[in-house]
Amino acid sequence: MAWDALSLVEAADDRPLIERRAVVRGGFYELQARTMIERVPQAAGIAQRWALSPYRGCAHACLGCGARAGHRRLGLDAGGDFDTRIVVKPNAVARLRAELARWDGQELAVGVSGDCYQAAEETYRLMPGVIAALAGSGVPFTVYTKSALVLRDAGLLARAGARVAVSIAFVDERIRRAVEPGAPGAQARLELVSALVEAGVDCRVLMAPVLPLLSDAADQLTATVRRIAGAGARAVEPVVLRLPPGTRAWYAQWLARAHPHLVERYEELYDRAGLPSPGYEERITGQIAELCQVYGMACGASPPRPREPRAAQLALV
Repeated sequence: MAWDALSLVEAADDRPLIERRAVVRGGFYELQARTMIERVPQAAGIAQRWALSPYRGCAHACLGCGARAGHRRLGLDAGGDFDTRIVVKPNAVARLRAELARWDGQELAVGVSGDCYQAAEETYRLMPGVIAALAGSGVPFTVYTKSALVLRDAGLLARAGARVAVSIAFVDERIRRAVEPGAPGAQARLELVSALVEAGVDCRVLMAPVLPLLSDAADQLTATVRRIAGAGARAVEPVVLRLPPGTRAWYAQWLARAHPHLVERYEELYDRAGLPSPGYEERITGQIAELCQVYGMACGASPPRPREPRAAQLALV
């Protein structure tokens, strides 16, 4: 009698890592976070050295987003998958509270691996818990976002003493539609700055990324800084486009299609790590600093803030 031989080895599962480990719900990938606080790459250009993000990937689909390479570790690509396969950390608040209990108090950035107020936040509402955890720990933090959804939590952010950095790199809508197709327009973000200031939130503008040869002309920089000042921002933090691995390939594909005459100039401008020429960067940030002085705003990275005490200090007498 013949018997069919049964394989003793399971067929190899060649699906991406995220699809083997995550629960897919409502189009989002839910994946339990093993850690929340992560080191910020020095090339990112922001002041904070440590960050946390409830979401990985971003529906704003900004071509120059420096967080794209993170999707590769999940078995996804740094291009279209980063824009459409958004990873949610449902245990973000509980995990964060555990890590804050032993944190040394260094300031944290929130929303570096994906905008923390993108559309996924409307469904999961993780940010109120994140803000509460940070406020309770006394750890200073800055929220990075392009989304007006942050206004929902304006009261929480103001009471927590948080900073909010709204990203506005340029005010030319033609450029925005090309390189930030899923993000709100510049006017909407300028109105967001005004609303945050009115709500008592410490709001500054991250003028990032300034795009070499596309948004760095003197008249473009002047128009952007002038309108930022008009919105009521107290400070501007300029960052020239970074092109780390993952981001560089995705941006280069677009550049070759849309502006092929600039490809060679970009190759000359950027080093192997994806950093722009120091001379070029100093020139652009210097121009922006001069404009900020004209329009009465501070310019540059925000100074570090000390950890706030968890409770009021008792009087000694």
